Amino acid sequence: MESLGMARVIQSRPSINPALIKHNSAVIRQLKFSSLCKRRCKNSALRIRRSFSGRSDSKVSASHDESSVVEDEEEEKEEGEEKPLLLAGEMDDSGSLIGFYLIPESGKLVEKHATTDRVEDYEDIEGEEKVQTRASSVIVFVTAEAAPYSKTGGLGDVCGSLPIALAARGHRVMVVSPRYQHGTSENQKFACAVDLNCPTKLFCFGGVQEVGFFHEYRKGVDWVFVDHPSYHRPGNPYGDNYGGFGDNQFRFTLLCHAALEAPLVLPLGGFTYGEKCLFLANDWHAGLVPVLLAAKYRPHGVYKDARSILVIHNLAHQGVEAAITYNNLGLPPEWRAALEWVFPTWARTHALDTGEAVNFLKGAIVTADRILTVSQGYSWEITTSEGGYGLHELLYSRRSVLNGITNGIDVSEWDPSSDKHLDAHYSADDLSGKVRCKISLQKELDLPVRPECPLIGFIGRLDYQKGIDLIRLATPEILEDDVQFVMLGSGNPHYEDWMKATEVAYRDKFRGWVGFNVPISHRITAGCDILLMPSMFEPCGLNQLYAMRYGTIPVVHCTGGLRDTVQHYNPYADEGHGEGTGWTFSPPTKENMLMALRFALQTYREYDSSWVGLMKRGMTSNFTWINAAIQYEQLFEWAFLDPPYTG
Repeated sequence: MESLGMARVIQSRPSINPALIKHNSAVIRQLKFSSLCKRRCKNSALRIRRSFSGRSDSKVSASHDESSVVEDEEEEKEEGEEKPLLLAGEMDDSGSLIGFYLIPESGKLVEKHATTDRVEDYEDIEGEEKVQTRASSVIVFVTAEAAPYSKTGGLGDVCGSLPIALAARGHRVMVVSPRYQHGTSENQKFACAVDLNCPTKLFCFGGVQEVGFFHEYRKGVDWVFVDHPSYHRPGNPYGDNYGGFGDNQFRFTLLCHAALEAPLVLPLGGFTYGEKCLFLANDWHAGLVPVLLAAKYRPHGVYKDARSILVIHNLAHQGVEAAITYNNLGLPPEWRAALEWVFPTWARTHALDTGEAVNFLKGAIVTADRILTVSQGYSWEITTSEGGYGLHELLYSRRSVLNGITNGIDVSEWDPSSDKHLDAHYSADDLSGKVRCKISLQKELDLPVRPECPLIGFIGRLDYQKGIDLIRLATPEILEDDVQFVMLGSGNPHYEDWMKATEVAYRDKFRGWVGFNVPISHRITAGCDILLMPSMFEPCGLNQLYAMRYGTIPVVHCTGGLRDTVQHYNPYADEGHGEGTGWTFSPPTKENMLMALRFALQTYREYDSSWVGLMKRGMTSNFTWINAAIQYEQLFEWAFLDPPYTG
């Protein structure tokens, strides 16, 4: 968030008086921390003079005596010009930043301003009024992926967009993720990240591991990438064509250790994030973060005021490894119970298998200060035996700190009125461009150009979770109707082969695109009339949100985030004008899915005004990240109400 920059980054003590920030219209942000940071504003400028040693105890120092405060005795202005001011920090005995001095270049100190921990209305350097926010926080996201640098699914979307929305509301935000190097053009995504020359030693896996840090300041967020040879290999963040990487436990243990060192040792913007951080640990890959806070740092007085929130994007993936690997994690022996996990008898490989293991996600559930899922429906589902994947009893016991917040979408990237991937643009006020998008898609996929024919789409991973078995069983009956069907996705080779065979059998009605392509995903979303999402479970789901934004009607299984975001269509509500944004069905059977799909097709063909109403209600729904960020802020406040977890 460039309009506040460095003037409000330290939250262990109150921050700079907002009135002072607004008066000077000044911003200071990190570009290269080895040089003097300065930035010109409308009326005057602030400059930071700072020094640091690259260690965890690095400080912001003033160039003058920090204990004295005197007033200016004479004007130092040239005619028509104000002299810039120096911004110098005051430290307490523990090394924490507690305030600032504003010093003219004359060297004489001006009034020492008290600080506050609340960011009110303010203006950026262009004069645009910003939104009033809650008390600002120092937030550290820890994640295996963050778009656009790395992405395999919704986790990358969330950790690439939510930090920007929070920074725009006045929070200081860091995202810590691996610096993946695949030896392909994908490496260019990290081209703007600069080596901080801050090698850091971590102890785990029986020895000292050294990692580096790369950094890019973009859209108000500090994007920090952990560099290590284990992240330099072909494939995706988790595996390659031969399966998951065998050293994933090592790779993500390094990530967790490095993420906890980063706020202490990296002088971003001239000084570190400090110890009063709020860590958002995303999925099992970051599951050691709350455990390490409680077991490694707090017993020694470090991060005693920090808090952690575990964000569960998909409970099905838990980071389970053999019990003996606990000794590799860099944790004290007495904390073994936090991660201990025993497989049920039926899940063991043989009669002599004790089923003992370590479970990263279980450890995070035990030690995190709060737990969050990516939809309200999913937060309830994971406390049931059907949706809890063996952790439901533990999650149920922690339900007092368990919440759900529905994901948002990037409305600048997903906007049918300006999408660069579309051949025509449209909006809720002018839908004429949507049929042109449909015709363009039919031509691109070499389908018969029939704008009146309902076009059904599917976008997603080809695996059991996404309900591919339901689609596979129902496809012959779907294609008996006068429809066209296009699927985009990759995953299980069995499903990929089925898609190819179905395309051959139904050449004029079906297209199966194996793989993933961002431009074609946008064009399918815009060109289709109906999006089919029969997921067995769906923590949140983003494709149904994209579809509604583009006037494409979702037909979904009523589960998790799909239940929260898609309102079942009722044609008799609102004095016959109808309400709802799509069709839902439950339980997930072929018959129920076909029934919902037939209702949608009938409405499309016979009730044009009702269909337009569905489109417009979906396109005007509020699923922005700003809306989600406001809800996150409430959760941040709750996280600091109780003492931190200490075991």
